[in-house]
Amino acid sequence: MYGFEALTFNIHGGYLEAIVRGYRSGLLTAADYNNLCQCETLDDIKMHLTATEYGPYLQNEPSPLHTTTIVEKCTLKLVDEYKHMLCQATEPLSTFLEYITYGHMIDNVVLIVTGTLHERDVQELLEKCHPLGMFDSIATLAVAQNMRELYRLVLVDTPLAPYFSECITSEDLDDMNIEIMRNTLYKAYLEDFYQFCQKLGGATAEIMSDLLAFEADRRAVNITINSIGTELTRDDRKKLYSNFGLLYPYGHEELAVCEDIDQVRGVMEKYPPYQPIFAKLSYGESQMLDKAFYEEEVKRLCLAFEQQFHYAVFFAYMRLKEQDIRNMMWISECVAQNQKSRVHDSVVFIF
Repeated sequence: MYGFEALTFNIHGGYLEAIVRGYRSGLLTAADYNNLCQCETLDDIKMHLTATEYGPYLQNEPSPLHTTTIVEKCTLKLVDEYKHMLCQATEPLSTFLEYITYGHMIDNVVLIVTGTLHERDVQELLEKCHPLGMFDSIATLAVAQNMRELYRLVLVDTPLAPYFSECITSEDLDDMNIEIMRNTLYKAYLEDFYQFCQKLGGATAEIMSDLLAFEADRRAVNITINSIGTELTRDDRKKLYSNFGLLYPYGHEELAVCEDIDQVRGVMEKYPPYQPIFAKLSYGESQMLDKAFYEEEVKRLCLAFEQQFHYAVFFAYMRLKEQDIRNMMWISECVAQNQKSRVHDSVVFIF
């Protein structure tokens, strides 16, 4: 149906698309970030943010401020906006919006299970969970001893249940197994979201295919780099890669046998869209890779707003807002720890 969305899209999606494009104007600009980078204290940051869309959420916070408070309040704004859009959405947009939160659910499950393994307090862990990834039975995750129990006792009634079919084993949970579980779940989630977007068709399928393929490729690179020097075999590594994306399938074959960062770089430089990312890094360096990927992702997300009559703008907005919050967390931490010289290291400008 590509090309005919304009005829019917606005019947159900027009209002919300207008809302999300309005929300986009509340994202911080390069000028805002430059001002924030000049701040001397967290109260200066709060004073500057008062003039932005985040103002109402921070104005009643007493001094002295903490970085966590700033991040929590900014995240609360994102959650409020998401809930407003979800309340107004009809099918299939409501399902699309729910898919966006599944990644946070996976992160929350892993956070609780890892924290319990290291005997952390469950209440303390719940406070660290992302509010978009909460579900009713999340507090009971702490009782599970292995994957099978985790699924049977807790996750069978959540949207993550179908993704667990690939990683149910009776092995006890340890750090390695939990990390494999996270990546297996993410793989199943991304493939499911990709299939859902393909069914929607039109501009949504075209733009979301590009954004999700980039996400799948980035995860493949990160899995490869993080598994270098561990006991994870090449076959196990390959099983964690998503079955779509620019690197699928030949790039995955090559990444699976990489032994160091320079070999990963050699594989990625064969793919023109990823050449500029690795051109920014010196040989043997991987610390700045995350920032380079984030910058490329932000460019692609901003391009999603250039077309109309599609759902990818909702995904793009949520991701850009999360990047906004990551930027503020980094700036706040640098100011709080008196590391002003490093403040520009991890800030990714959005507009």
